[in-house]
Amino acid sequence: MEVHKKMPIRYYRRLRSWFNSSNIKKEDDANHNGNNNNIKPSFSLYEIEDGGEEDEIDGGYGGGDLSLGSLEFDSCILTNKLRVFVGTWNVAGRSPIGSLAVDLEDWLNLKDAADIYVLGFQEIVPLKTLNVIGAEDQAVATRWNNLIAKTLNNKTCELCSSCPNSTPLSRLSCDNYYYYCNHINVDDNNNNNNSLQNDSNRECCRINRRENNYSNEYALVASKKMVGVFVSVWMNRKVLQKWRVSNVRVCSVACGVMGYLGNKGSVAVSMSIEGTSLCFVAAHLASGEKKGDEGRRNHQVAEIFRRTCFPRNTTKDDYDINNHHHPLTILGHDRIFWFGDLNYRLYLEDKHARNLIRKQDWKGLHEFDQLQKELQEGGVFEGWKEGNIEFAPTYKYSSSISNRYCGGGLHTKSGEKQRTPAWCDRILWYGKGIEQLHYTRSEITFSDHRPVSALFTTHIEINSSATPLLQLHKFQPTLLHPTHGVNKEDEDGNPTLLSLLTKDVQAC
Repeated sequence: MEVHKKMPIRYYRRLRSWFNSSNIKKEDDANHNGNNNNIKPSFSLYEIEDGGEEDEIDGGYGGGDLSLGSLEFDSCILTNKLRVFVGTWNVAGRSPIGSLAVDLEDWLNLKDAADIYVLGFQEIVPLKTLNVIGAEDQAVATRWNNLIAKTLNNKTCELCSSCPNSTPLSRLSCDNYYYYCNHINVDDNNNNNNSLQNDSNRECCRINRRENNYSNEYALVASKKMVGVFVSVWMNRKVLQKWRVSNVRVCSVACGVMGYLGNKGSVAVSMSIEGTSLCFVAAHLASGEKKGDEGRRNHQVAEIFRRTCFPRNTTKDDYDINNHHHPLTILGHDRIFWFGDLNYRLYLEDKHARNLIRKQDWKGLHEFDQLQKELQEGGVFEGWKEGNIEFAPTYKYSSSISNRYCGGGLHTKSGEKQRTPAWCDRILWYGKGIEQLHYTRSEITFSDHRPVSALFTTHIEINSSATPLLQLHKFQPTLLHPTHGVNKEDEDGNPTLLSLLTKDVQAC
């Protein structure tokens, strides 16, 4: 059945005729019986009128006897909530193999499972010269993806080992299938001329969106590595079945040595879920706790904002009805999450910082936080939000004694770097319709950083132009008629409003 965006004029005429004639008949009956003071029509369209402007159909009905504007929807906007888990972890150049096997369950908190898992890593390879200027080693990213898949799906994921690591999700003109492809890969590592690569030789692993016998609860929809920065996005299969996920793209920005090497920078993922666009930015910013180092971090944030862009799909079947030819920027999205080793430190001497940590005075310590100061003063991330930090600083832990911070005098190993503890690992967000449920750190002692996570709920707009007549099946029967069903007539043998509407819709 084809449902038009606007109801034909005959709907309005028939509704007006039925409604007016029905009321006139009831009033006549009431006047005849002498009970006109207590009679009310059994149903009034005013009960569901939304107070909108008068409709212009048929030149307007005039007289104010009936308003049907509330029954016409060019596009019905519904909302739904998704649970989004965002995590960040600097793994200090260590790969989870052999004796370095690590359990991710504490970090991913599967007892309170999310619909989407967005995980950002920093330093998945040591930041040595060869790794920074040499060819990308995708094997390390594969190991992390396999470990994530095993944790989320409670077994080894065969799909991950066979798919490319840069696997943004692409859709065909037919929406029954999603493809994991490595062709929609916007890389700003070596140049600023972002463009889609030729997809004639794409290698894909096909997944049927409507297939119910998935072997895995979560599917990998986007993954990208730039030197040590790595992002991996996973979705529950029910999300892929229920909602349209499209326009998945990645973009990397290298802004390390000389402003263009990948030892520092970001990897971002852009996607649309139904009518809502989301952007996830995993970043690793300049290190250092000397005076002025925060300025370098601010500059890199500005560069990431400036240089991150996602070419839009300009095909005629593009789902984005607001499609433009210019690239989509970070701030062009509806919901944005920025996370990573942002490396902002404390404006505080080491001994005073450690004293507040011993007291677990997180509020007092937070007053000296560099990123908090930048957020308040608008130096960077103006208008962005971060949840309350009620956990200990995540950096820097000793490599020799895993449960204590580096330096500090006592038990300091010879040659160990002196570092003031700080909340280097952070998660920020921007946009309406986002609520943070928790913000915490995990106690995995794999590296000198502790992983951080946040769980959000976010509203997703569902664009539906195929919702006829206010989705009449959702009205309570007592509203449309107190005792009768859809195709029943009223006590006098007259058709009810719902029965008339249903017949006309079915006749389309």
